Parts: sequence; C-alpha cells; structure tokens
Amino acid sequence: MSIDLISPDFSAAIFDLDGTLFDSMGFWTHLDQRFLSAHGISPIPDDYLLEIAHLGAEETAIYTKKRFGFTMTVEEMMNEWHRDAQEYYAAETVLKPGAREYLTKLKNAGVKLAVATANSSDLYMPAIKLLGLEEYFGAYAEVAEVGRKKGFPDIYELAAERLGTSPAETAVFEDIYIAVTGAKAGGFRTVGVFDETSARDTERIRECADAFIFSFNELL
Repeated sequence: MSIDLISPDFSAAIFDLDGTLFDSMGFWTHLDQRFLSAHGISPIPDDYLLEIAHLGAEETAIYTKKRFGFTMTVEEMMNEWHRDAQEYYAAETVLKPGAREYLTKLKNAGVKLAVATANSSDLYMPAIKLLGLEEYFGAYAEVAEVGRKKGFPDIYELAAERLGTSPAETAVFEDIYIAVTGAKAGGFRTVGVFDETSARDTERIRECADAFIFSFNELL
C-alpha cells in the first residue's frame, strides 16, 4: 500500500508515543537496568526489552515476575516502576527531532490525530501537557482499554473509531515491529519510525511497513 507522508494523502494519523514521538525509550531501558540490577540480574538479557516493548505495565510486571522468578507481587513491581516514571514524564520528556513540526504540518493539512499507547494516562498526559501537545490530538487509546497488546489491531481500531475514520484512510506511526504488524492486520497504512532500542528490527520493520523514516525531519 503506497503512502505519501510529505503531502499527506491520508485523513487521519495515529501515533505511538514512547520511541515514536517521545524520545523516551532510554529512560525505560535505564529503569529496567536499575530495577533488575538491584535484584541481582545484570546485564539485561538481549531479548528482554523487545519482549516488553509493546506490553502494558501489568503485562510487563507479570512477564518479568515469571521470567526471573521474583517474589515481589505484580502490584509491588508496578508501584516501584510507576513512582520513577511519574517523575520522569512530568518533568523530563522530550520529543524526537522534527516531531512537533510534523504534527503541526499534519494538523494544518486537516489530518486528524490520535495517540495509541501501551502507557497509562497518568503518565503520558503530564508529558503531553509539558510538551504543549494537547491541541494536536483528538483521541487517545490505551492497550489496557482493549485487552490485547499491539500485535493486534484493536487499539488502532479504537483510536480510529474515536476519530471517526476508517483504517484505509488512517496512517499508524510505530517504532516496534510487532506493533506495525498489528496495525497492518487491521488494514491501516503503516509507517515505521526508527528508534535505537529497536534498531535490530529495522530491516523487518522496513519490509513490513508501507513507509519507513529515520527521523521526522525527513518529512519537513
């Protein structure tokens, strides 16, 4: 499926946040390293970050507890992560280069914009406000609302429904391979966005997505 990102030929766009619009995956990597190291696990296994990248907080805690045999409860793990993340999102979140300018370009072109994220609103909304992005997005959808992770189209379908658009006229921007496959399964037009934490999947993402960018600056 072809897609024109510079002179947008789609009427809506759905954006992931962490690793796509937000340059925030380094924080999560640091958080994971610190948490696991404090519990005697270092270095982080190579596949761990990829396994959890598309999961919500509870799914991540369940997976981590099972994989490493933690005696902590899922709730205790989530609470520990959440405290650190709240401080980060409210004060330190930054956008990827060119992201704000591209969102502005789409908005000025009349493209409807939405967010689809595995994160929770009490984390990402302070970041949205910190960055002054409230005026850009007409809808938000979270993995926790649909019950299935981003390897399925559910979250993108919910976001599109809230925008009032169909998959065929909607572009989905994602940095994770499994998320791109989930969006494609729903008939959405897909754009892979490079992030260092998922660099090993770059070729798979490029082959799967309808378009691929290393930076939003390419689209300006």
